[in-house]
Amino acid sequence: MSAIAGVLAEQAAVIGRLSADIGREVDALSLGITDRAGHLALGEPGRVSANGACRLVRTADGWIAVNLAREDDRDLVAAWLGCAFGAEPWAAIEALAAARSQADLLAGADLLGLPAGAVGEVRFDTLDAPVRRRGGGRRRSPHTLKVVDLSAMWAGPMCGAILAAMGASVLRIEGVRRPDPTCTATPRFFEALNGRKTDLSLDLAAPDGQARLRDEIAAADVLITGVRPRGLTSLGLTEAGVWAANPSLVWVAVTGYGWTGAGASRVGFGDDTAAAGGLVDWVAGEPRFLGDALADPVTGLAAAAGALRAVQAGGGMLVDAALARSAAAAAHSLGLRAAA
Repeated sequence: MSAIAGVLAEQAAVIGRLSADIGREVDALSLGITDRAGHLALGEPGRVSANGACRLVRTADGWIAVNLAREDDRDLVAAWLGCAFGAEPWAAIEALAAARSQADLLAGADLLGLPAGAVGEVRFDTLDAPVRRRGGGRRRSPHTLKVVDLSAMWAGPMCGAILAAMGASVLRIEGVRRPDPTCTATPRFFEALNGRKTDLSLDLAAPDGQARLRDEIAAADVLITGVRPRGLTSLGLTEAGVWAANPSLVWVAVTGYGWTGAGASRVGFGDDTAAAGGLVDWVAGEPRFLGDALADPVTGLAAAAGALRAVQAGGGMLVDAALARSAAAAAHSLGLRAAA
C-alpha cells in the first residue's frame, strides 16, 4: 500500500462530494491515475528515487534532493558544480555537494533551472490548495464546464482527468514542438490521464497558434497550466491579458513551488518537491524516499478539489497548486518531521 494512501483517500472523498454538486460524482481513486506502478519500471525507493532519476545528497549543512529527470538536466550539472565529469554525474555531485551549503547549491540550481530542493524546507499544514481572487467572477447558469488543459506529465493532467470524469468537456492543447513525454514513456498511463479529453495540437511559437490558444482560453470555464509564470511568455500569454479576456475564469496553476513568491521561478518535479516538503522517511539520521514522485498525485487531487471549489464560488480565481506545498501538507498530515 502507498505510504500516502490515507492522504489520497481523504482528498478523493472531498472530490467526490464536490463533483456530485456540479456534475457526476467522481471516485478519483478508481480512475487509475494516482499510482504509476505497472506503467513504469520502479525500484525500491531509498536515497535513490523509485524511478532512478532523483537522489538525496548530503551537503555541508543538511540534505538536498537533486532530480536529473530530463536529459538537459545532466547537461547542467557541470555548470552547476563548476567541474567536468564523465558519463556518470552522481559521484561528482555527491563529492562536491558535501563541501557546500544547501543555500549555495539551491541558488545555483535555481539560476540554471535544475530541479533541486532542500529536504523539509517547505512547511504547509492543509491539503487545500490556496485559492486567490483574480478576476471579477460570476455565477454561471448550469452547463457543461469547458476546460482547457495546457499541462503535461502527471499532476496537471490528473486534475483535467478528474474534471473530465465529472462530465466536463476538456480540451487538451499541446504544442507541436513540445509533446508530453508521458505519451511515449508510459502510454497506458497517458491514456488513463488523457483518454477522456479532446486533443488539439498548435504551433505555440506561431502567431496563429497563439491566437487560437487565446481564443480557447477566453471561452473556457477552467484553465489548467503546468508552467512557471515566466513560461507564459513562450505561449504568447500574459496574466493580465488572460484575466481581462475572461474575468470569470478558474485558472489552476500547477507549479513546483507556487505561482507567487520567492519560489515562483524554481523548477520542481514529483520526487525533488516531495523531499522539499518533508515527505520522506528518516533512517539513522538520513532521509529516504517514501514512494514514486509522491508530490504529483497529492497535488493533482488538490488541484482538482481547488478547481471545483472555485467553480462553485463563481470563478474569477487562481488555484495555486504547488507540488512542494502539497507534499508538505501530506507530510504534516502523516506526522512526518525531519530528524533531530
